[in-house]
Amino acid sequence: MNHSQTQIAVIGGGSWGTTLANLLAKRELPVRLWVYEADLAERMQKNRENDLYLPGISLDPKLSISHDLVATVDQVDVVLLVPPSQVLRSLLQQILPSLKPGALLIAASKGIENDSLMLMSDILETEVPAELNCQFAYLSGPSFAREVAQEMPTAVVAASKDLEQAERVQHLFTTDYFRVYTSTDPVGVELGGALKNVIALAAGISDGLGFGSNTRAGLITRGLAEMSRLGRRLGADSATFAGLAGMGDLVLTCTGDLSRNRTVGLELGRGRSLDEILSSMQMVAEGVKTTLSAYQLSQKLGVEMPFIEQAYLILYEGKDARKAVTDLMMRQPKPEMA
Repeated sequence: MNHSQTQIAVIGGGSWGTTLANLLAKRELPVRLWVYEADLAERMQKNRENDLYLPGISLDPKLSISHDLVATVDQVDVVLLVPPSQVLRSLLQQILPSLKPGALLIAASKGIENDSLMLMSDILETEVPAELNCQFAYLSGPSFAREVAQEMPTAVVAASKDLEQAERVQHLFTTDYFRVYTSTDPVGVELGGALKNVIALAAGISDGLGFGSNTRAGLITRGLAEMSRLGRRLGADSATFAGLAGMGDLVLTCTGDLSRNRTVGLELGRGRSLDEILSSMQMVAEGVKTTLSAYQLSQKLGVEMPFIEQAYLILYEGKDARKAVTDLMMRQPKPEMA
């Protein structure tokens, strides 16, 4: 499939947005990257480096960089949305008047919106008018931006209700170091990407408390069970959670030193306050706000998610982390596959 004439806009100049835009530019595709910070956009144009979010990585000379949101999306064929999940809706509303009818919108943000408790797919399908005839897809999986930017072999998944659209994403992004699989279960793929951040916070807390590999392995495995439980309730395929967007991303984020969510948990486990940790971070740890959404969603749907609940109590109710661990261990005994 020839994509050389496909005009692409990437919305969000954080580490992941910059990495994906650069990957596409290196594939000789015409790509425009929108950067929120005007001064950063100017420096990126001049120095060909995102010194704030992706220092040390050279940007392809063909990558177009702008602070003008409307101009970036005007008449493009594909819009890749990579902002923090909590601002996706407002950005989408701003670009709607400039969207080309029939454009493919790909969400690569991982989260559940606060208050509405919507996935990114819900937001796209709610906000984009049907008469625009836009197509929707989602990109997720175990992928630290820096490692992709360094061209380390990485496998991810593109999901859409329409397999043809997932295959379009697959063909756009696949390189000799970035392998893209397809899925027709966007809800499962998105939930995996969102919920693994909350479990990674819990894994970081466990590590920060000084617990070992046994604890982390149990936490990852039982965390996956919770993700699958909520997924089934929302109509996702259980098998999705055994794949890249589920187990794959969960293992990466719970164990990798580049994981922002694990880092927040680590510092919480060591006794620092959440406000103190977040104020010292440049990048967004999606799991903090997703913890609130995930807990509220589990309560609303009546789905038992003890790890998510304890993470919520630690982050939002000030519960002592060691007490949370004890409470998890001393719950009513039950069969593993219940």
